[in-house]
Amino acid sequence: MPVSTELPILRAMTVSSVAPTRRTKAGVATIESRASWVVALTAVGIAAVSFGAPLVAVVGLKPIAAEFGSARSVPALAYSLAWLGTACGGIAMGWVAERIGVRWTVIFGALMIATGLALSSLGGSVTLYLGHGLFMGVLGNAGINAPLYIYVARWFDRRRGTALALISSGQSVAGAIWPPIFAYGIETIGWRDTMLVFAAIEIAVILPAAALVFRPPPEGADSTGPAAGPRQGDRVLGLRPGMTLGLLAPAAFLCCVPMAMPQGHLVALCSDFGIPASHGAAMLSLLLGCAFISRQFWGLVADRIGGLRTVFAGSVCQIVAMAGFFLTQDELGLIAVAAIFGLGFSGIIPAYVLAVRDLFPAAEASWRVPTVLLFSGSGMAAGGWLAGVIYDHVGFYGAAFATGMVFNLANLILVGTLVLRQYQYPRLIPARID
Repeated sequence: MPVSTELPILRAMTVSSVAPTRRTKAGVATIESRASWVVALTAVGIAAVSFGAPLVAVVGLKPIAAEFGSARSVPALAYSLAWLGTACGGIAMGWVAERIGVRWTVIFGALMIATGLALSSLGGSVTLYLGHGLFMGVLGNAGINAPLYIYVARWFDRRRGTALALISSGQSVAGAIWPPIFAYGIETIGWRDTMLVFAAIEIAVILPAAALVFRPPPEGADSTGPAAGPRQGDRVLGLRPGMTLGLLAPAAFLCCVPMAMPQGHLVALCSDFGIPASHGAAMLSLLLGCAFISRQFWGLVADRIGGLRTVFAGSVCQIVAMAGFFLTQDELGLIAVAAIFGLGFSGIIPAYVLAVRDLFPAAEASWRVPTVLLFSGSGMAAGGWLAGVIYDHVGFYGAAFATGMVFNLANLILVGTLVLRQYQYPRLIPARID
């Protein structure tokens, strides 16, 4: 008799809370349950560990660069390659997860991240790039990030926006927990051994968590009934599906370019104004802290108004905050603007995922969601790089942030067009269950 690898508590909750699904007074099936939240919280924990891997190169930038003749571009590029690889590999990994199951995709991703850390620890720019770009990115976090978005969304219908906002917080949790630990490890045992130790942590945490908790999602609102969404081949907002995605994906790129600029250059901006670097780092922590808190708020908003309109609202908040960075030069003003920026941008990415799930058939999520995440991840990579290039040419960040506002405005035009069409086709606006 085969031995089950599922947690007994999960099996018990599955029997009592997921099957059969309960119905609201509107008669629409909903699959939320205690088991659903176990899955979501497990996904948060896995993301908080997996996205810690690239941060070793960030925390250890100076000692790593010292081995390459003070070329800080080497570890910086390795970090960028890890994120770009995650975005590029998501489409293929989403397809793989549909066929072999998210459990095995996540396990494979964790093993590849550990391999990437071990390879990077060998030294040399080539192994550092391969370890981060290919193993941590294309094969590693790509097998965890997009597949988990798709998988967790299938456990929820009524609170899908909240769940997506929650799991997107894993990256913020990683940024809050691991840097101080890595700093201590690098100071004590060096960056190479720190990578090896964290590789062991990746395997020890992610493999059993994925094996015990992740299993096929329950049948529910994804497949039948009024909440099932459009059918394959249906027009989306009155447009061909490819045209709608052709507007949504570039919009994700356009909004993520300005999103990345303050996050990558806030500390340097503060130093340009004579503000101590320690104060700039505190502002960055404030920005990310506000982002983590407000992301849960934006998830609740998305559950009420849908993903597409949440993207538009978050983008409006983001461009207002960008204007603040462009106009403010004193420390107190920058603190306020950093907090506002964190409150504004944080819900945009999970809202894009929700918009895809709202507008397109669930069966197409395995490639449509990673496609949008590819564009958003590319925008994040381009934004940080573009701000640095503009600064190098003109000597101040105001021009970079003004350029970011232009990208943001273009995003509002694209998303606003889709929102207007959503009002023209009200039957396609997702009905939220109360």
